[in-house]
Amino acid sequence: MIPLRPLFAAAVALLAARLAPAQARPAAEPTFEGRVEVTEALVDVLVTDRDGNVILGLRPEDFQVRESGRSVEVVSATFYSNRRFLDAAGAGRLGIDPAAVPDERLLLLVFHDQSWKAAEAPDLLARQLRAGRDAAAWLRAELQPGDLVLVASYGTSLALHQDFTADRAALERAVDRAARNAAAPERWPSRAPAESDLPALAAALPEGKALRDASASFEAALATLAAAAERIPGRKNLVLFTTGFGRVSGLTGEYVPEDHLYRPMIEALNAANVAAYPVDLVAPGVEHPLESAISRLAEDTGGRPFFDLLDFGGPLERVAETTNGYYLIAFRSSHPAGEAGYARIEVEVANPEFRLTARQGYRYGEAR
Repeated sequence: MIPLRPLFAAAVALLAARLAPAQARPAAEPTFEGRVEVTEALVDVLVTDRDGNVILGLRPEDFQVRESGRSVEVVSATFYSNRRFLDAAGAGRLGIDPAAVPDERLLLLVFHDQSWKAAEAPDLLARQLRAGRDAAAWLRAELQPGDLVLVASYGTSLALHQDFTADRAALERAVDRAARNAAAPERWPSRAPAESDLPALAAALPEGKALRDASASFEAALATLAAAAERIPGRKNLVLFTTGFGRVSGLTGEYVPEDHLYRPMIEALNAANVAAYPVDLVAPGVEHPLESAISRLAEDTGGRPFFDLLDFGGPLERVAETTNGYYLIAFRSSHPAGEAGYARIEVEVANPEFRLTARQGYRYGEAR
């Protein structure tokens, strides 16, 4: 979640006293004080028509936001898009200046390593390597100006192979390492990249044993990655190559969410504006119980799942098309000063013909 920006604090004083008898000295009046912090929260939303075409030109009054069932004021709606899409969509005819539209698009490629299943399902590792080759090919051909990509993997812990960059050669090398579950580059202080204006996660991630401890499970690894991304503004699109996660019931053979792992992961992803687009590595036509985990992760973060694939570049192409343009909405939110927590929200668009996708909550206050 983008850090909340306090705007002002309102102090409400409640005074209570009883009239004392005239001959008695008036007693001191007790004062009770409470503080409410009014902040501005942000949520990114995708708005399309029924055919999936991005809607341009919406204003704050075109959106409604409810927090815990209560309507809140929408302050602004900023549109983000890449230049090629704006030109193709005829933005100029709507009075939109492409040069004034923020064009940064953030993509996280994460490979959930399947090497440990190689003995029982050797095709999974082959498909994982194919996913890496297809992802590298897509990056070579389709990366747009303004696109920044991060590459990570999860085997037994989270590994950062490449921080956000537009360097195609560096990304290809990182994707190859991640897909093969090769060791990530050491993060030596002396080899730290020079400071730049690019967003970066490395400095916000734990290192060494601390990182291994923080990402002991797959769910914890995604939560750790999201927590590092929380301070970076804008929507983050997570393309996750996986076969699912979590526990399968020995009685029913179905996926069983482990709430103590699943809920913190979803809250962290939503708080950081990360929409998950999980890509199933299982071969087409093969059903498996963790499909429901993949679908649920996408649904709970405002993303989309992909199944039964022969070409792994297709999901990247569709994610790029889906995120050609999105709105970053700012809205008012009030919480008791000094408190921290997670708030549920609902976002709607006024025109019922439009389709809207948005995350379901955000964090407020400073975690203690």
